[in-house]
This record gives sequence, structure tokens and C-alpha cells, in this order.
Amino acid sequence: MTTILRRLWLVLGLIGASMLPAAAADNAGIAAGEIRLGNLMPYSGPASSYSIIGKTEAAYFAMVNDRGGINGRKVNFISYDDGYSPPKAIEQARRLVESDDVLAIFQPLGTPSNAAIQKYMNVKKVPQLFVGSGASRFSDPKHFPWTVGFNPTYETETEVYGKYILEARPEAKVAIIYQNDDSGRDQIKGLEHGLGAKAAAMIVAKASYEPTDPVIDSQILTLKASGADVLVSLGTPRAGSQTIRKVAEIGWKPLFFVGNPQASVASVLVPAGLDNAKGVISSTSIKDVTDPAWKDDADVAAFRAFMARYYPDGDANNGSTAYGYVAAQVMTEALRRCGDDLSRENVLRQATTLTRYAPALILPGITVNTSPTNYSPLRQLQLIRFDGERWQLFGPVISD
Repeated sequence: MTTILRRLWLVLGLIGASMLPAAAADNAGIAAGEIRLGNLMPYSGPASSYSIIGKTEAAYFAMVNDRGGINGRKVNFISYDDGYSPPKAIEQARRLVESDDVLAIFQPLGTPSNAAIQKYMNVKKVPQLFVGSGASRFSDPKHFPWTVGFNPTYETETEVYGKYILEARPEAKVAIIYQNDDSGRDQIKGLEHGLGAKAAAMIVAKASYEPTDPVIDSQILTLKASGADVLVSLGTPRAGSQTIRKVAEIGWKPLFFVGNPQASVASVLVPAGLDNAKGVISSTSIKDVTDPAWKDDADVAAFRAFMARYYPDGDANNGSTAYGYVAAQVMTEALRRCGDDLSRENVLRQATTLTRYAPALILPGITVNTSPTNYSPLRQLQLIRFDGERWQLFGPVISD
């Protein structure tokens, strides 16, 4: 156990005394036997529930290193806390690029933080890879060629919800609660696309919140008063948990959707009350490892063994750990394909030419695909409904 924890501390970059001086630009992020990979994660602040993603990714690279590394090089994963604060994200990104001389920043989490560093990363021509957000601006190679998304875009996700609403309840009155940033605006746009020509008539109320708002009860009361019989909740896990709990508390029973970031059983539904979440609909691209349907699945067994050995304090049943596990696999695959050419240009090239790659824990029928003109790796989803204990898949895999 002591050995495992020591590796995790090292891989999180919390011991920096041995960091090498900055190399020339064409050798950035590499040294003899090493790849320096940066990361930003909200280990504190309003989105700290996401921090287990960064810890899972650190653990994954520890496992990779134990197995010989990537093409013979060990990954030095340097992860800093940005507190889900854009100014702090800028400070930490500069530290990673200018002091730690990382090859790339992998999976920086959250729309506000990534939006804050995006221009800097592109001016510096440092890959900002597999961003932990579904905002469309992170899959825009024309304007930001050094930034690559990861999640299904928020527009893709909510368009699926809109189409389902149109089919299941064509005369619905729809209310939306969303985070007041690019992600929220993208999500509304996707929902409107899904509802098509009826969007203006069907959407009767919208309410926004800031990530730092301590509570959002007043917004929920306002939306209920609109007479809506469908509610779409979008944004952070904390906001999702508050919304589910408040909706139940006031006796509102809408057809209820939550965005994928709000679908974690451990960090969202349990605090909200599992009974309160019964019937809620969301979407996913990743297997729910708590689902008995996967009890004999080899990938799920391997994931649980990984968690037990490399992140024993983590919750294997929390969907965020599975997400981090999948994302780290995709980054590892891109680096593996680089061979001995670990220039930033080649890392970007390999990250944006992935074809039909199926990481462990991805749902059957879903693969990772990128191209120089489409930087969105995950473009397929499946709807899920919570039965009071776990999420149940329903319907076909849906492509954008």
C-alpha cells in the first residue's frame, strides 16, 4: 500500500524537486525515458467531486509505468489544482507549460477553466488534449487547432433528449436549468435542435445558475411555476443533486432529464436520494460497472482489479472513475501511436487521427474517432433511465 501511495504522489506531480529544466521546443515534455504530461483538475472548489477523475488518471499512468511505460518511456503525470477557477487555471497552465515544460496538457476539466486557457495553449502551440467538457468550442479545429475535445458535445447530447421528448411527449412544456457559460448555451442549442420547429412553443422557461451559487432552490421553484411537465437539468454534479432533491421535495413530477455530468450514482444520485431520482433519464457512452448485465464482463473485471491495486481509496462504483479510466486509455493510445516522434506536432496528429478505437469500458457499438476536420472523439450515445438502484440502458446507440 505504501508503495502504491508513493507512486500516486509522484505521478500527481506533488514532488517537484527532481524536475528537469525546460528543453528546447522540439523536445518539450520528453527526457531520457520520460514523457511529461500535464493536467488541471478541480481538487478543491465547487466542482471538487470531479477530482476523482484526475486521481484515476494518475493511477492509470502508474499502472502503465509498471508495465514498461509507453514505447519504453515512463509517464510523469503532473496534475495541479485549479479550483474550477479560470484565473487559477491560467496560472497553473502557464506553470505546466513554462516551468514544467510538459509535452501536452491532457484532460483539463471543465468548460470555464478550459475556455480560459484555450487561447494561451493555441498561441503556444501546446496540445490541449481530450478536454473534460462537451462544449463545442473544444472541437473547433478551424479556430483552435491545438485543442481537442473528449466528451460527446453538449449539443449532441441534448439534441438526443429533444428528439426523445418530441416523440414521447409532443405537447410537452419544457423547462431548463443550466449553468451560465458556454456549456449551458451549447446544451440549450442542442435541445432546441432536437425539438425542431416546435422548440419555441415547447420551451416555456429557462433558469441559469453560476457554478459558485451555494443553492439553486429559487430557480427550481420558478421553473415549476411555469407549468412545465418536462425538466432538463444541465451542469455540475452538485447542481444536479440539488435539483433532483428539490424537485422531489416540492412534489413536482416532470419527465426529468439530467446531463451526463449529473448522472453519477455516487456523487449525484445518492446525495439527492435514490428514490428521488427514480425515473430520471440521461445518456452515456460508458458501461455502468454496477449493472449486473456486466458482472461477467472482462473489461469490468479488469477495471475493478485496477482500482483495487492502483486506487484502493477510490470508488469503483462512481461513474467518474470509469470515465477517467477511459480517457487515460485514449491518451495512452495516442502517445503509443507516436512511436519515437514525440514532437508536439506529432502528438496532435496522432490524437486527431484515431479511427474506430474501442477503449475498455466503452459501450458495445461505440468507438473513438477523430479526424483533422472533426475533433470530437465520442459521437455516439445511449439513453439510460434510473430505476431506483442503477441506470438501465434503453433504445439503440445513437450517432450524431
